[in-house]
Amino acid sequence: MSETDTVELLLVEDNPQDLALSLRAFKKANLANRIHVARDGVEALDFIFCEGAHARRKIEDAPKVILLDLKLPKIDGLEVLKRIKGDPRTRMIPIVVLTSSKEQSDVVESYQLGVNSYIVKPVSFEQFADSVRDLGLYWLLKNQPPKVEG
Repeated sequence: MSETDTVELLLVEDNPQDLALSLRAFKKANLANRIHVARDGVEALDFIFCEGAHARRKIEDAPKVILLDLKLPKIDGLEVLKRIKGDPRTRMIPIVVLTSSKEQSDVVESYQLGVNSYIVKPVSFEQFADSVRDLGLYWLLKNQPPKVEG
């Protein structure tokens, strides 16, 4: 995988409307070129850990950020978060939970598992698009990640 093929953002979202809205917001902000979408927890973990359909990827080619919904089919977002943050090879990847859950227990558990940010999805189209765009601008362009020694 060349530098230009490297995925910068992994979007883990099973809701088709939220997925379409997110992708449209990234495209509008010119941030859509290197996004990979996973529609359930298994697909997200396969991508991150280079298994299954993603066995040809290298784990070092990690995304700059993961936007993670909590309410996912197959394996829920909290378990995905736990596995990524529990592995020394992937724990430094910033993860932003972007979910409809306002449950305090989800917020607390997410932070205990090492999430970098927890955002409740806004209800209106404009607010949601603005939030996704702002997240992309911050995590892809402004945030300074640590250099990973290989």
